[in-house]
Amino acid sequence: MNNLELNSTIDLKREGKSFYWASFFLPKKSRENAGILYSICRYFDDIADKNNEDKTTYLEGTIKEIKNNKSNKVNIFLQKNNIHQSIFIDLIEGLITDQRNTKIQNKDELIKYSYHVAGTVGLMMSKIIGVKHDMGARSAIDLGIGMQLTNIARDVYEDAKIKRIYLPANWITNISLNDLGATHALSLEQDEKIANAIHEIINLSEQFYKNGFAGLKYIPLSTRLAIFIAANVYRGIGIKIKKNKKYIRKRVYLTLLDKTLITMNSILFFVFLPLFNFQYKKIRNSLPNENL
Repeated sequence: MNNLELNSTIDLKREGKSFYWASFFLPKKSRENAGILYSICRYFDDIADKNNEDKTTYLEGTIKEIKNNKSNKVNIFLQKNNIHQSIFIDLIEGLITDQRNTKIQNKDELIKYSYHVAGTVGLMMSKIIGVKHDMGARSAIDLGIGMQLTNIARDVYEDAKIKRIYLPANWITNISLNDLGATHALSLEQDEKIANAIHEIINLSEQFYKNGFAGLKYIPLSTRLAIFIAANVYRGIGIKIKKNKKYIRKRVYLTLLDKTLITMNSILFFVFLPLFNFQYKKIRNSLPNENL
């Protein structure tokens, strides 16, 4: 953890392009703290992705240090932003799960994994922007889960190349890791099964995005538009993926024009957002740390 640099801008600009775009609509202090949070998450995510046998040991050691050393960089940042260390530990535990190549069997396990690696980030972000209401925190978790589901749908081929599968096993019966990472054409049945699973994840993400929108009324007005734009930019990736009826191995990106149009539509829609009255729906199990 000694090599961790808390940077508020460079990491977002280079790595988190979708959120960096939306961060321009955040107040300065929230934008800086969001950038630092991203740099912390990116640091540990990069460690988890390294081809190194010691990374699990390192991540497990990080949990011990977070619990026992109150003066490390991460704990100081967490305390400063009223983020309970248990939430950050949940994130690290999700990264450890990746190292064990645990196969996701069903939708509930997919949601649980997505909470650990991204719902936790949504919850920490809610603390940074000053969310006080429990429903606001709950919706922030769901927004993070929705974004992670979008990532999973986008990166099926890339993940398969590093021996990871996040599509639930009961959605892709008789589909192997080699099938997902194959460069050659698959059978029509295999192609359809993978494409349907990806579309199902996008459909699931939509439910979580709607829960995220339902919680906008509980977050400070000064940050609502930025969060709304960030969510819609990510949703735009999923919408673009779903236009492909077949299993597409090429990673989907949004162009500058795509982001500009989504942002303009979001600003217009945001003005009339209170008229739509999004309602929070229970679509996941309760989590032990969501009310911390």
